[in-house]
Amino acid sequence: MSEEILINVTPPETRVAIIENGVVQEIIIERAAKRGLVGNIYKGRICRVLPGMQAAFVNVGLERAAFLHASDIYHPDGAKDQITDLVYENGEVVVQVVKDPLGTKGARLTTNISIPSRYLVYMPNMSTVGVSQKIEEDEERARLRDILTRYSESSDIPAGFIARTAAEGVSEEALWKDMRYLERQWRSIQERASTAKPTDVIHADLPLAIRALRDLITPDVERIRIDSRSTFKDANTFAEKYLPDSNVSIEYYPGDRPIFDLYGVEDEIQKALKRTVDLKSGGHLIIDQTEAMTTVDVNTGAYVGHRNLEETIFKTNLEAAQAICRQLRLRNLGGIIIIDFIDMTDPEHKRQVIRALERCLAKDHAKTHVTEVSSLGLVEMTRKRTRESLGHVLCEPCPSCRGRGAIKTAETTCYEIFREIIRESRQFDVEQLLVLASQDVIDRLLDEESHNLAELEQFIGKAIKLQAEILYTQEQYDVVLV
Repeated sequence: MSEEILINVTPPETRVAIIENGVVQEIIIERAAKRGLVGNIYKGRICRVLPGMQAAFVNVGLERAAFLHASDIYHPDGAKDQITDLVYENGEVVVQVVKDPLGTKGARLTTNISIPSRYLVYMPNMSTVGVSQKIEEDEERARLRDILTRYSESSDIPAGFIARTAAEGVSEEALWKDMRYLERQWRSIQERASTAKPTDVIHADLPLAIRALRDLITPDVERIRIDSRSTFKDANTFAEKYLPDSNVSIEYYPGDRPIFDLYGVEDEIQKALKRTVDLKSGGHLIIDQTEAMTTVDVNTGAYVGHRNLEETIFKTNLEAAQAICRQLRLRNLGGIIIIDFIDMTDPEHKRQVIRALERCLAKDHAKTHVTEVSSLGLVEMTRKRTRESLGHVLCEPCPSCRGRGAIKTAETTCYEIFREIIRESRQFDVEQLLVLASQDVIDRLLDEESHNLAELEQFIGKAIKLQAEILYTQEQYDVVLV
């Protein structure tokens, strides 16, 4: 499988696209005014301790206070597990962001600091070593574990290390070089932390373009194309220093045609903002993202198959499993995800669909967990969420429906106006009432509801005047006493 990484840079925004065999699989967007916070280390001040939740709120200088749970607080002896034993109000604490603010929730914090490099993750508060689960060969896992253990035992600074997927096959010399670099970086962070004031940023993660080189390069990545000359130079400098053994080609793209247009990425971004995803077979997916979870509904659509209904359903579900995995990455959907595959009666078909889903998810950079098909025919899964979804980055709730996905009909608003007119006519002694509403609602009052409006005037004994307001939504109205 061949992969390419495209990096599109403009002053206010950097966008990264991962292309596998010519197909867009993942899009990451970072805006200069709203840079992601995951990985940043702050000097924080405890502003509230909540014993009932075993958590504390911490001021790290963000718009909303960040959340720190007792289980995410490092303590040397490990004996203290009550939040009141670990932190106190107005106390200072060095914390790292593990999850960006999402929706109405503040950032999620930890005091278990971890610092990533190309091949490793350095954990100064731990003493264990580990190897990425995606490195499957026992011999290679044992080799990496041995290298990390020997270095950790010989180091002046006791700490833990995890070998990342990129460490597979890397020489001992390169790994030791990475470990020494991480130790130097940790000493520098400690020095800054000792003099920092509350809400100061002690350490900020790399910008997206350079993070992509550090985190997204795998043996399958053949080249990286960057359309900014200055970012291209920075990427080359980073690669020469930290990726000397990588065979990936880093290229500057000077073309007149935008690089995302060249690969069809812009079209994929527009499609990823829609609810419906068409399948080649004629079926389709309906994807709905809510605060609590994301639901995916699989429909056969026009596909009827050649033999029988069960075959049609099985083939549609298999195709849907692949499409769902791609959409989860493309849209960066996280948290709880419920998939409603079309009901299958054959247990073997159910097993094959779940295996197909798991195989596709194995390529995902985010951690996932999938359950078997439930008695209701649903598949529950989770996908680790650390940053906002593509939809949340690029869109905002509709001002008319406020995110509900529907607005009241003009007919409903008319009847609400009638009830408000009756309410006000009984409370206030006036000769005339003025109704302010959207053009669609006024048109309906003058047309389909004109008979009802005339009867209402007669019933209350007062004149009712109408006025269209172009800035009103279909749900907005005012009944004014004249």
